[in-house]
Amino acid sequence: MSRLRVVKSPVVSASQTAGIPCVSPATRAPLGTVSVDDPEAVRAAIARAREAQIGWSRTDFRARRAVLGRMAEAIIRETDSLVELIVRDAGKTRENALIGEIWPVLEKLRWTAKNGEKHLRPESVSSGVMVHKRARLEYHPLGVIGAILPWNYPLQNIMNPVIPALMAGNAVVVKPSEWVAWSAGPIAEIARRAIADEGQNPDLVQIVQGYAETGQALIEGGIDGLVFIGSVPNGRRVLETAARALVPVVLELGGKDPFIVCDDADLEQAAHAALVGCFVNAGQNCVASERLLVFDAVYDAFSARVTELTRALRQGDSLTETVDVGAMVTPHQLAIVERLVDQAVAEGAKVLAGGTRVLTDRGDFFAPTVLADVRPDMAIMAEEVFGPVMLLCRVQDEHEAVAIANGTVFGLSSSVFSKDHARARRIAARLQAGMTAVNEFGGATYMAQDLTFGGIKQSGFGRMNGREGLRSMCNVKAVLEDRFPFHRPNRVFPVAPSDYDTLKGVVSALYGSDLRRRIDSAVSLVKGLLSR
Repeated sequence: MSRLRVVKSPVVSASQTAGIPCVSPATRAPLGTVSVDDPEAVRAAIARAREAQIGWSRTDFRARRAVLGRMAEAIIRETDSLVELIVRDAGKTRENALIGEIWPVLEKLRWTAKNGEKHLRPESVSSGVMVHKRARLEYHPLGVIGAILPWNYPLQNIMNPVIPALMAGNAVVVKPSEWVAWSAGPIAEIARRAIADEGQNPDLVQIVQGYAETGQALIEGGIDGLVFIGSVPNGRRVLETAARALVPVVLELGGKDPFIVCDDADLEQAAHAALVGCFVNAGQNCVASERLLVFDAVYDAFSARVTELTRALRQGDSLTETVDVGAMVTPHQLAIVERLVDQAVAEGAKVLAGGTRVLTDRGDFFAPTVLADVRPDMAIMAEEVFGPVMLLCRVQDEHEAVAIANGTVFGLSSSVFSKDHARARRIAARLQAGMTAVNEFGGATYMAQDLTFGGIKQSGFGRMNGREGLRSMCNVKAVLEDRFPFHRPNRVFPVAPSDYDTLKGVVSALYGSDLRRRIDSAVSLVKGLLSR
């Protein structure tokens, strides 16, 4: 089996500044140092990407599918090496690296290779009243796509914009989070190597490493589109910079996803889905189930079951032992989780499981936590936790559940659990969110790649995945052309005395609501045209 080489990104410049120290969050073992790319290096990376994109934009869909196929083959071949790389850099479990990163990326590659051409080839549409013309929509690549990405999914976050961007004929310059800089170069090398193996220019994919200044240089460096995944405050800053540069942006920001458990739900199904929604990747998910709204009739039984399951979860270094929940990627996020939990307890929440840091001598871990008697007015119900914390809030009925679910600035994903399909669909329709799953953790919608991924309100705008995600990488160009092989001028000038009445007849004949008057207008119109 081949092994991934842990090396710096291919983007290297003499004009680099101090490096990024990389540490494994599960063991605090140093991993190495990655060089920072300054603005000059970022501009050079964009220039290389733009030059490579010129030829790539002229390739057919067969050539693009071949590159995606090569990428899939490499990921399958190097799965074990990739999993180890991700676990060391992000502190997650081996199983989560496999199911939460390898699998979704392979599914995205499969779906895009199969469906990309269908959604990106020219599309004929109605020409409306212009019956003598043909109309179509064409999907042309934007050019160079920038991507500024977070630290929670090192592989998936990079591949998520790279795959559709390449399929649409673009080049990509990725700025990963400094917290997972160690794995970013080898991950990007998978795409670059696949591109080169198909005889194309590997400069189509570039990595620039660094902190906020590197991200700002990317936005201001002349890119043609931007994908940003991250927090709301950082999203605002990115949007301000992008607005000055007039760069179109897809923003995927935070969430505070509701997870509604009705009184007729299958509690075992809901309990295990809740564990996934709260504890997978140590809860460091934008689509984490951060607010469990449980009907009063089943609240006690549900609380007891999730507490029992949570207390049995194991933590530690997944490379040396079998564990269920990994470490927090950043010490900063660990401190946020601790602060919010402590504040909730001070405000009256009851700790049923966890509630504290653990394994403090080994790494950055927070125990899988269940908080009961959480109220909507608590800070922890408003702020994004982004950690392994399950919040149990008692509700009386559908109306209260929906009111609390929608009473947030976020609107990313959501879940509803009920055995009554009509009831679940009714509740789901009322939820203000970009995604809803019935009898499933809301994040599962990502695996149905025909569905879009994105939110409303402060969870962002624009969409990833599906047809809309592919087309967000394009200039959607409207084309109107001749339907018939003869040519006749549309005479507008000079204006004739009868033109106003003639045009008024056109409008009345086309859009009037009274049939008799429309017929009279059409007759008058014909007479006027004949007289002219």
